[in-house]
Amino acid sequence: MSKQQITGNITPPNKDLEILKQNFPNCFDKNGEFDFEKFRKQLAKNEINFSKESYSMDWLGKSYARLLATDEATTLLKEDKTHNQKEENATSENLLIKGDNLEVLKHLSNAYYEKIKMIYIDPPYNTGSDGFVYQDDRKFDVPTLMELAGINEERAKRILAFTQSKSNSHSAWLTFMYPRLYIAKQLLTEDGVIFVSIDDNEVAQLRLLMDEVFGEENFIAEFPRITKKAGKTTDTIAKNTDYLICFGKSSNISLKKESFIDEKYNNSDDFKEFRGYYKLSQTLDYSSIQYSKSLDYEIKIDGKIFRPGNSTKEEMEERQKANPKSDSCWRWSKDLFNFGYRNDFIVVKNDRIYTKTYRNATIQKINGKYEVVEIERKKAISTLEFTANEYSNDNAKKNLSKYFKNKVFEYSKPVSLISKCINMSNDGDEIILDFFAGSGTTGDAVMQLNAEDGGNRKFILVQLPELIDKKKNKTAYDFVKNELKLEEPTIFDITKERLIRSSKKIQEENKDKDLSNQDLGFKVFETMPIWEDYNFEVEELNANQTKLFDESKLTEEDIKALLITWKTYDGISLTQKIQKIDLEGYEAHYCSEKLYLMNKGFKTENLKVLLEKIDSDKEFNPTTIIAFGYHFESKSLREISENMKSYANKKSIDIDFITRY
Repeated sequence: MSKQQITGNITPPNKDLEILKQNFPNCFDKNGEFDFEKFRKQLAKNEINFSKESYSMDWLGKSYARLLATDEATTLLKEDKTHNQKEENATSENLLIKGDNLEVLKHLSNAYYEKIKMIYIDPPYNTGSDGFVYQDDRKFDVPTLMELAGINEERAKRILAFTQSKSNSHSAWLTFMYPRLYIAKQLLTEDGVIFVSIDDNEVAQLRLLMDEVFGEENFIAEFPRITKKAGKTTDTIAKNTDYLICFGKSSNISLKKESFIDEKYNNSDDFKEFRGYYKLSQTLDYSSIQYSKSLDYEIKIDGKIFRPGNSTKEEMEERQKANPKSDSCWRWSKDLFNFGYRNDFIVVKNDRIYTKTYRNATIQKINGKYEVVEIERKKAISTLEFTANEYSNDNAKKNLSKYFKNKVFEYSKPVSLISKCINMSNDGDEIILDFFAGSGTTGDAVMQLNAEDGGNRKFILVQLPELIDKKKNKTAYDFVKNELKLEEPTIFDITKERLIRSSKKIQEENKDKDLSNQDLGFKVFETMPIWEDYNFEVEELNANQTKLFDESKLTEEDIKALLITWKTYDGISLTQKIQKIDLEGYEAHYCSEKLYLMNKGFKTENLKVLLEKIDSDKEFNPTTIIAFGYHFESKSLREISENMKSYANKKSIDIDFITRY
């Protein structure tokens, strides 16, 4: 039986550390600590030079930001049972999570590790007027921070001073962003991409930060985006763009080219089979190609002879004898021309030969033979993609006006922007994450795209329950207070309501479509603080100290929150259902070959039923049994552990037994 103190120790996985353990196990001591000096010496043997000078980004709080990225979570996850049990949400795989996004990202880091195809975020721009200030409720003292972050006393004091001063400096903003981007990278698939909206205030800092977190080699593009046609006037310059920075998880990622229809394609009646319409492309003779004798030949069409460069027979023969560097030859070989001519890829116009470019077909050589094949023509993505007015904030206002009569949200992004990013980066059945959800545009875009193309994309949105200031946005405050009937109006309430209204609108606008297979619901979860007095070392607990933590104060909802938190930590998605297992009066919970024993009252009779069920039930194959230690007596835990070791079940399953606190 192993013991784990998981609840107070949820941290993002460190893939880099695991790679080091696999390849350099000798550089770790018996406690699992990495010995960098050993590592350096081993690499030095292989003539790897450690230069003391290097280019890097630094700011006050960087060591603290790194600590936050790997520090344990301080919350549990609970579900909104009333919302989640509604018919439209019961089977949904979409998620809306209420809470601080750093905490939520840590909770997601195991269950969604390398499972997110695209991330879009619209973080605070730190303009001075957008309300951003750095606030941190972690209560590190100077000695603790010095030890954990590996910094001196003076720097530790300065960092703690600014983390507690509600700063909006560049350092404060970078300290806020770093841990969130660090964990976000872990969640991306190997071919995943992230888009981050930003404006002039922090674009330079963000680019350098993302270079550090994602790697310079993984930079894809920095797209300017139109904000307003009229622009925002400051002095003599009207600023009407912000930016969309895009990075990949790895360097071999490219955004998807888009299908296009060139206006030059002939819209006449000459529509051939699957080829579609065509446009006249290039002339067959090429004025600047390097000369090749094989491309210098006569063509006879309807009794008329054509030679490269409109040359005479004598000129062509002289050219072939001398084999000079000439500019007179055809683009196509004789075999390719003959095939193209027979298959209507050639046209003569004004005594010149042109090739036809069909919209949906081209010539390819397959197994040594030319064939006409069907294709989809695509164009490269321009960095000016988002300068069209459809991606502006004006368009975002129109999106919101479909759901809300009055202005309930400032500075939202248009659905078209997120849809464009999604289409450029995925195939239609991936997970899209937005951990600065705001008004919920990303969720809206995902549902609309799925309704349009039958896709199976899923969204995960995270939004802080930020209180709405009645003075700054009375319209939003009154809407939540009076229309939604909620006592403490928050931004989260608007996010949730927008998704509900978007789902209804999509169904209204697509009455003629079969949307029965579309996921137009979403489940809601939220973070809650870990219980008071819960954070103490397991080793302190013994038979005479059972009241270090009073488990009797835990409610049924508390235990459910603990179960949700643990199963997510164990790599099980939030939307995956947990099956209730009746062990002769004792209710256990089963999911993904893990059996959770959370409740009090487990007895020997229940253990017997459990062992029998393992033998007889084909659908019940637990490889791990996890017990909530505070709800079990020591002798019961020993009994379960010993039986799991000694009992040879008929399925020959190796079962681990874990006690958690």
